[in-house]
Amino acid sequence: MLAVAGLKSNKVRSLLTMLGIIIGIGSVIAIVSIGNALTASVSDTMSALGANNIRVAVVPEQEDNTVATMRGNLTQSRIDDSDLISMEQIQKFQERYSGQIADISLTESVGDGKVRDGRLYANVGITGVSAGYRSINNITLEKGRFLNDRDVDRMRRVAVVSDRMVSNLFKNGEDPLGKEIDVDRDDEVDTYLIVGVYRYEESSMIIGAQTQSDQDITTPLYIPVSVAKVGADNQNYQSFSVKTKSDVDTAAFTEQTQKYFNDLYQNNGNYKCTVINMESILSSATSMLDTISVAVAAIAAIALLVGGIGVMNIMLVSVTERTREIGTRKALGARSSYIRVQFIVESVIICVIGGAIGVLFGIGLAAVGVYLLKASLVVSAPVILISVGFSMLIGVFFGYYPANKAASLDPIEALRYE
Repeated sequence: MLAVAGLKSNKVRSLLTMLGIIIGIGSVIAIVSIGNALTASVSDTMSALGANNIRVAVVPEQEDNTVATMRGNLTQSRIDDSDLISMEQIQKFQERYSGQIADISLTESVGDGKVRDGRLYANVGITGVSAGYRSINNITLEKGRFLNDRDVDRMRRVAVVSDRMVSNLFKNGEDPLGKEIDVDRDDEVDTYLIVGVYRYEESSMIIGAQTQSDQDITTPLYIPVSVAKVGADNQNYQSFSVKTKSDVDTAAFTEQTQKYFNDLYQNNGNYKCTVINMESILSSATSMLDTISVAVAAIAAIALLVGGIGVMNIMLVSVTERTREIGTRKALGARSSYIRVQFIVESVIICVIGGAIGVLFGIGLAAVGVYLLKASLVVSAPVILISVGFSMLIGVFFGYYPANKAASLDPIEALRYE
């Protein structure tokens, strides 16, 4: 009761003392929660691509396998076509492991364009894909069909478009299937026949995408990869994805595939093939995010140390101001241990209240952060318990010295203090 009364008598000072604890704990919880949300978002996005998917990529000989494979075909324009994987080589690989391979996905980025119909328009990213792209990337069809092998082999100018694009261009429930669309791209106009409509699912990893209107958002428009290769700088492929059959050991097949392409590229001194499965990519990505979160949280935790020093400083001031009170109590028979406990309890109360407010502050900051990132809030109960426990520890640790100083005061000298 005496400890609470002492805090009530200096409410403003007690609140200012709590600020360091509030900011420290709030920062730690917010950073860890946002980090967990990002990790969960990355995990969900990559898991959606399939745990039994692997990726094959051509990279410079000196590059790290995981990083290079995750980068995909960013360096394709700098690699000579003879160093890339040809369609014939991919077909031979598929034939050799036909009992283990369910699908192969090939892609070729064409660029961004705009589909117009009078005053109506829709932004699209034109991507050439093979028939296996749908299975590997979990494309959900709303209407019609996806691209098939005949479309690719016969280089048909057909397209699968998003439901977002359809809602922008086809009003009053008009059926888009069988309709032709003109795509403006780099002063060229390409015409495609719509054969399918897929459900567009905005990635939660795209920061700030929610600020775009449905009218302006860019959605993929899929065309046969053979059509996309017309006029492309490279006719061969730097990377492709493989989906194994459900009963295949993906890790073992990844090693088989790596050996296959090692043999294929054994005489190439400049480039090599790397093969990695989605589980490895996910592990690398989450490990990197976890490391960043821990490092930033550790920096934020310094605020807790600063807050603890602030608590000790204020408690020392409190001891000085209440010297005569302490002398009077000791003269009346109060034990040193009682006075020591009183000041330690005051320190702990400040830190616990500050910790509780800091938890709410941190969860609020995390909620705002994950909203901007379009992710789901993931609050870690252990982190909250550790943070509150740590704040109590700070109260005891930094409150002990002022409390011990108060308990050690000579009652006669304390009564003389002005």
